[in-house]
Amino acid sequence: MSDIAGTTTELDVRLEKHRVELTGYCYRMLGSAFEAEDAVQDTMVRAWRSFDKFEGRSSLRSWLYRIATNVCLDMLNAGNKRARPMDLTAAAPLAQAALTPRPDNVWLEPMPDARVLPTVHDPAEAAVARESVRLAFVAALQNLPAKQRAVLILREVLAWKASEVAELLDTSVASVNSALQRARATLAEAPAGKSADGGELDEEHQALLERYVAAFEGYDMKALTALLAEDAIMTMPPFDLWLTGTPDITGFMTTIGASCADSRLVPVEANGSPAFAHYKPDPDNGGFTPWAVQVLEISEGRITGLHCFLDTARYFPLFGLAPHLDDKPA
Repeated sequence: MSDIAGTTTELDVRLEKHRVELTGYCYRMLGSAFEAEDAVQDTMVRAWRSFDKFEGRSSLRSWLYRIATNVCLDMLNAGNKRARPMDLTAAAPLAQAALTPRPDNVWLEPMPDARVLPTVHDPAEAAVARESVRLAFVAALQNLPAKQRAVLILREVLAWKASEVAELLDTSVASVNSALQRARATLAEAPAGKSADGGELDEEHQALLERYVAAFEGYDMKALTALLAEDAIMTMPPFDLWLTGTPDITGFMTTIGASCADSRLVPVEANGSPAFAHYKPDPDNGGFTPWAVQVLEISEGRITGLHCFLDTARYFPLFGLAPHLDDKPA
């Protein structure tokens, strides 16, 4: 029994080394943090149960990706496609703003960086990885048929060779190249929006985020307007409402969203982008209560997207965030 236990422990360690990159792959495929983690867990269980059949003709990593791809394709057969509010409806002017929720399984979900971005030492490779989990890019992937999605991710994000992808998908190199060409064409027709400023946060970006926190926590709409691009977008899943332009965004915040005044923002890392946990004042218990995970998009020194995910019962535990904050220190 001790030999079996030792073998099991060794296998578990070998499998766990691949969990983060597999979660990133499944997240890009599925657009859901929770479905991605379920898919990876299913992959690990299948690998563990069938390891005695693994003949080593490919690497363990390739074998795990084959299993994960099959798991994702099975999940995508249900036909669900994750989306952002602007993928579903037209922008609403502030005068017509209505908070209409849709089910959880409609929405593209935020994902903590630590769960999907393995540690890499090459800055260029790290930048590509961050770009590939940004909300706009993952949303664009949802427009692709499932197998094209897998091909694009494996070839262009993970830099697999066409022959390796063909082997994984049990198809030909010509079929892989054709699928990649079609996937590129589809993404070109439905671009992912403005390209975000890439790379690690430099001093200029950090200063912008510090000004944003000061403006938001102070609910200073003049200061916030100075930080937003004129055509900035604000979304609030699970509501399908989305707003564009600084007058409507700040107007919403001072009317329907007025209860968010005097909030606190706690930095988090999500989708390769600047992000914050938003706690708003808790009038019943004092301190601050969870309200949203905010993911920001920045381009050319301005905030172009403010995406507020309001399902705190699901997202705050996902990010390991406190369920309550005490009052600000005097």
